[in-house]
Amino acid sequence: MDGALKDPAISWGREHQLSSRPKRTRFTLPLLILIGLSLHSYLYLLVPSQQASVLRIPRHAATTLAKCKNLHAEPGPPPNFHDRATSDRYVPGTKPVLVRNATLWTGNANGTEVLHGNLFLADGLIKAVGAIPDTLLHAYADIQTLDALGAWVTPGLVDLHSHMGVGASPQLKGAGDTNSHAASMQPWLRSIDGLNTHDESYKLGIAGGLTTALILPGSANGIGGQAFAIKLRETEERSPTAMLLEPPFGLNGSDVDDSIPPRWRQMKHACGENPSRVYSQTRMDTFWQFREAYNKARLIKEAQDEYCEAALSDQWYQLEDKPFPEDLQWEALVDVLRGKVKVQTHCYEAVDLDDFVRLTNEFKFQVAAFHHAHETYLVPDVLKRAYGRPPASAIFAAFSRYKREAYRHSEFAARILNDAGLRVVLKSDHSGVVSRYLLHEAQQVYYFGLPENVALASVMSTPAEVMGMDHRIGFLRPAYDADVVVWDSHPLQIGATPTQVLVDGVAQFEQSVIVSKNDSLQSVPAVPDWTAEAYEAVAHEGLPPLAPEGLKDKAVLFTNVREVIGITGAVVTAERDVAGMTSIVARGGEIVCMGPLCLRSADAVGARVVDLEGGALCPGFVTFGAPVGLAEIPSDSSTADGPVGEAGAVVPRAADGLLFGTRDALLAYHHGVTRGIVAPQGGGLVSGLSVAFSFGAQNKADEGSIGQSIAALHVDVSMKAVESVSTQIARLRALLNAGKKDGELGVYATKVMEGTIPLVIKAHSADVIATLLEMKAEVEAETGKRFMMTIAGGTEAHLVARQLAAADVGVVVLSPRSFPYDWERRRILSGPPLSKDSNVMALLEAGVTVAVGPHGAGGPSSWGVRNMRFDLIWVMLESGGRLSKTAALALASTNVEKLLGVEPSGDLVATRGGGMLDFGSKVVGVVSPKRGVVDIL
Repeated sequence: MDGALKDPAISWGREHQLSSRPKRTRFTLPLLILIGLSLHSYLYLLVPSQQASVLRIPRHAATTLAKCKNLHAEPGPPPNFHDRATSDRYVPGTKPVLVRNATLWTGNANGTEVLHGNLFLADGLIKAVGAIPDTLLHAYADIQTLDALGAWVTPGLVDLHSHMGVGASPQLKGAGDTNSHAASMQPWLRSIDGLNTHDESYKLGIAGGLTTALILPGSANGIGGQAFAIKLRETEERSPTAMLLEPPFGLNGSDVDDSIPPRWRQMKHACGENPSRVYSQTRMDTFWQFREAYNKARLIKEAQDEYCEAALSDQWYQLEDKPFPEDLQWEALVDVLRGKVKVQTHCYEAVDLDDFVRLTNEFKFQVAAFHHAHETYLVPDVLKRAYGRPPASAIFAAFSRYKREAYRHSEFAARILNDAGLRVVLKSDHSGVVSRYLLHEAQQVYYFGLPENVALASVMSTPAEVMGMDHRIGFLRPAYDADVVVWDSHPLQIGATPTQVLVDGVAQFEQSVIVSKNDSLQSVPAVPDWTAEAYEAVAHEGLPPLAPEGLKDKAVLFTNVREVIGITGAVVTAERDVAGMTSIVARGGEIVCMGPLCLRSADAVGARVVDLEGGALCPGFVTFGAPVGLAEIPSDSSTADGPVGEAGAVVPRAADGLLFGTRDALLAYHHGVTRGIVAPQGGGLVSGLSVAFSFGAQNKADEGSIGQSIAALHVDVSMKAVESVSTQIARLRALLNAGKKDGELGVYATKVMEGTIPLVIKAHSADVIATLLEMKAEVEAETGKRFMMTIAGGTEAHLVARQLAAADVGVVVLSPRSFPYDWERRRILSGPPLSKDSNVMALLEAGVTVAVGPHGAGGPSSWGVRNMRFDLIWVMLESGGRLSKTAALALASTNVEKLLGVEPSGDLVATRGGGMLDFGSKVVGVVSPKRGVVDIL
């Protein structure tokens, strides 16, 4: 004990006590009593501080003093951290790796440094970047060499906001651990306590280049609890603890080594609709609860400070053997006030952002990032008023408008925030956006104007910095963790895929599927100029006007057209000038002239001139699967057509509930999706009749707004339905076998059997699809009639591709990049780098007619419709040249119309700077014959 007391004041007090002890003497007893009384009188007259020096020093003094001195210690790595020779996550036996001939994005110099050279990994660390000294290589034996052949190599991706593990996939009822509903403010909860090690998301995330993720509790609570960073690689121990990256000492702060700097802790907060909805309260209630919780933490902090002030000044008499004031439930929130916790706050709207900024200034704590943060781009000055450093904005690229808080989202938000000097992070909210596609979030914001270096940093170095881990991840630097991705193309090219991923120096692919890509994809893609649109987004508070400028009588002259693909998908031959360009004049929705001579033709007199700069005219895309056109804000029933009941005497028609001019429809129109086919949103086995309508029309009364009022009869067969799959199929079989019978449902069932309209069945499970094929054959044998059936969904359709082709049953794949969200979608075909084929390609190779619907969160989403161009580019690139441009275009145009029983619209889309399947092009116009208009966008 004595050796541990190093403080001079305490040592002095201890020595004073020892020297005051009576020794054995030859004094008589009366003399001893007299001396004792005299000493007692002397001590009684001492001042309090002198009294304290002779009081008993508590046995816990050393521990208490260490704790007190550590209260104000700043979190971070120890000073000698980068002198480490071996990573704390090193796997013994892992061979060193030399990556040769690489193009290295290091993250240095604000993401602008790119080196051409080598990278050496050993002992779980990056040992050298660029030029590798021979002496370093000679120090290691059995080095594995990976020749990158000039490919891009980056740090592993870092996801600042994920729920993988706590919301494990495939999701099962009652198995989620994302949210607690016990109370609103619970800083004592920990995501690590619910982390499922069997989540399919880990290996899929690695397949997208993701190596590190911050696992947050959900947003049902004002304070949802503590978050933990994990590495995604499988460990030999197979435990959640083994996945942790630099966990705080003792995990919950109850067992801390006070002799070294503390490690950063993470905590989830949430404001706005989510906690209000779960606890049936208002924003006012939630923010009072925040203040109440923080005031409790402040009182504990102040008590600790008073206690430590006495202890550190050797005033032990004031403490009277009182224990250090602390509360295990609230210690993490006290650490927030001490600046030892990175607060990650779910916050959307200006009102919530402003509320939370005031909270930070009232209680003097910093926010690391506002997450989702859909309106931060509208109120940058609010963020700059936050206590301490302005928070980063951890945002989505396009995921939006699913609720009111997300309604004013802008694709230009990242650019606007960066221009305002604020940090931008792109995150997944897995599985809101599947974490495997985190890099695609960066690709999209780059397309809409975020600089290349900032876009790459937004999923690597910036999230590492925001979570306080930038001393070891997010960069290619010596002594950093050996988390490295080798890409098959420039990371900002659509479909960029890892050919190898190393986590802690451990290679994650024994043998990856590598798709050969064009050399042009090894450079950063060119993108359009969106300056005017970004300005408009702010000027109109996130709701800029989107209605096209429709020209009915005035001619439009498209110049410098490099390519024309007609509505049938065939390339149109036209005369060209010496530069290989042609010109096109369109009027009233029709092309009236094509060829270089059109420039000087009578048709071009007085025309609006639109220079396509080497662009193209291609068929407009057609979408199916998302509720676009039936809901403005899907989660708000007051803005939607609403769910249908079980069809019986009447069959709902989507045409009767259409909403025109929704923002998702208009944004899709601006990106080349000119038409939607939508069915009533189900409620039972039969959902109703779909409709084909124009995204460019502003209301139902517009000419050509409805392309086809009745397209197909729609049925939903699901393992998640109230009744069994066998019951659903039995009812469907009976309906089709019954022939003509009374009631609307019977009428449309008869139309299906007569071949007038197709039957579209939403199904994902291969077993369900196989049973439906059997049912089709059985009904056709019994009735002697063949009918057209289309599967919509089809996540597991690749497993029965041969049977689908034999039955001439097509599939609308929803969505083109599969993920095992639930049990009936668990058997996915991942595509490169894990498998040669994606679901789409496997079906096409088997001879199945395939269309694709939009990608989204858990399924096709309205916000995802405008990204159909990106989805098709991805599918085409993954095919390795097996899918032609025209075949790729058909997946979202003519094939959709064929499988849904809809006549072609004839729409042509004009793109500047390339065709619809060129990443850098921009949609600038639509020629619509059914509406008799040329729209300028």
